[in-house]
Amino acid sequence: MSIFSLYNHLESFLIIGALLFAIGLFGLITRRTLIGMLISSEIILAGASVNFMAFNRFTAPDPTIGQIYTLFIMAIAAAEAAIGLSIIIAVYRSYHSVNTEDIVNLNS
Repeated sequence: MSIFSLYNHLESFLIIGALLFAIGLFGLITRRTLIGMLISSEIILAGASVNFMAFNRFTAPDPTIGQIYTLFIMAIAAAEAAIGLSIIIAVYRSYHSVNTEDIVNLNS
């Protein structure tokens, strides 16, 4: 199999999506800052989007279904980023840190 024909195989896209999901999950577990956790959750959503688009391209009878799901995931990711960043800013203003170990009690 040539490197130039990898885009014609479902397995290639599924491996990329699984790698993105695994990297995001690893980052979500190991990161100590809230911003790192937010970025890791965005990587998880990107991995899910890659999988939806791969199944859309190779197996879907209607080619718009995977694209619609991916647009919904992008909208959810944008809303998550906006709300998550506003929560992180509020936590920083209260505790002067975004490190999860410094934020023990959320009542201030």
